[in-house]
Amino acid sequence: MLARFGRALADPIRCRLLLALREAPAHPSDLAEQLGISRTRLSNHLACLRDCGLVVAVPVGRRTRYELADPRLGHALDDLRTAVVAVEADRHCADAEEKGCC
Repeated sequence: MLARFGRALADPIRCRLLLALREAPAHPSDLAEQLGISRTRLSNHLACLRDCGLVVAVPVGRRTRYELADPRLGHALDDLRTAVVAVEADRHCADAEEKGCC
């Protein structure tokens, strides 16, 4: 499961998509507009997230709404974002200029 979660987070658009769905379920047209990407591109990312088991498609009449597969994923995203920000703030490499890193 962690590998699938990592695969999903490996792309910035999928990260933004998960964060948008963390806020509220949404229809693809709204998500495409919110993220500023084409519906075709969005469809590919949603398919990846569905395959990873992170989002589900919910039929609503003739439309489909997407949401996180489990509410705990929203909490996990919050925790992960907090941890990454904390690690980034603490990151310091004494040889950064010499090595061209950090």
